[in-house]
Amino acid sequence: MQIDSYIYLIPRAIAIGILVSAPMGPIGMLIIQRTLSKGRWPAFFTGIGAGISDLMYCLLTGFGLSFVTPFIEAHQFMIQLIGGIVLAAFGVYLFSKNPTRALQPTKHSSNNYWGDVVSGFLLTFSNPLILFFIIGLFARFNFILPEYEVHHFVIAYSLILAGALIWWYLVTFLVNKLRKRFNVRSLWIINRIIGLILLSMALVGVAMAIQTEFFPNLKIEIL
Repeated sequence: MQIDSYIYLIPRAIAIGILVSAPMGPIGMLIIQRTLSKGRWPAFFTGIGAGISDLMYCLLTGFGLSFVTPFIEAHQFMIQLIGGIVLAAFGVYLFSKNPTRALQPTKHSSNNYWGDVVSGFLLTFSNPLILFFIIGLFARFNFILPEYEVHHFVIAYSLILAGALIWWYLVTFLVNKLRKRFNVRSLWIINRIIGLILLSMALVGVAMAIQTEFFPNLKIEIL
């Protein structure tokens, strides 16, 4: 693998892992609850379970797309355009959503890290609609390339999981540090920031797709 391949692959894989995990839905609320009520590490292991579930959905998406590579190459403009629309819709949804409605009482129990992993995995895996979000991200980042070999995929999906774990490590660290000042209402702000980021990425992705399709001589390099 050439160094250019690493430069292309690494930031995209990590970004996908973070962005898939970042929206504060039920799993985010559960992890914040566990950080406040059980401690940081039970919450982080819950995030590990969520990350494994996200990785499985990314694998399903990636291998599904790899079987239709000729179709992707022939319709790259439409796929990037639709991916941008999906991301924009998800960004608007997050911006307007009240994440505190997902808040449910936490059942206290002794620390069981395996149980935390399983509960995080099952809660995340029970939402197959995340597939549409992942497809949008893969299309936005042009993540699956025809020249990818086995080692490309191993590195790519390992880094997606790493991105997810980085996100949950930071979330549990910050909530634990700020537990005395933490206000659940701040999730409104988190969701709106993430929503705006996704919407901005979607607009950039659509603009790049249009530029590539209709203005190929205009070179713009954006992640």
